[in-house]
Amino acid sequence: GLGYIKIGQPATTLSGGEAQRVKLAAELGKRATGRTIYILDEPTTGLHIADVHKLIDVLQKLVDSGNTVVVIEHNLDLIKTADYIIDLGPEGGDAGGRVVAAGTPEQVARVPESYTGQYLKKILAKQPPKGAAHG
Repeated sequence: GLGYIKIGQPATTLSGGEAQRVKLAAELGKRATGRTIYILDEPTTGLHIADVHKLIDVLQKLVDSGNTVVVIEHNLDLIKTADYIIDLGPEGGDAGGRVVAAGTPEQVARVPESYTGQYLKKILAKQPPKGAAHG
């Protein structure tokens, strides 16, 4: 459990990521319609890698149920699982804001101007292709 968060604790005392996760948990408790758009801003911030993988599983279940999940994220463990990526850059602030690459993780990994793509290329080279049998 989360020993540092108490039942009844005011939401205004939670970090942005904690508040997002509480809202997501509440949303998951509702009856699913399969027509919901979830927009999350860096939901992996502050999470242990094991919790990142749990979050990825939850997000995938939302998508598998017909929902749309839009995530603003820098964590490559989550990014590599996306169906579609829009990579903005090439830098932050005034030096960014344009679409550098768009497509599946594999497509973005082939765009040399994409910093995200450069890192995805290394990560994707280390894992079996999607749909490959696990041994």
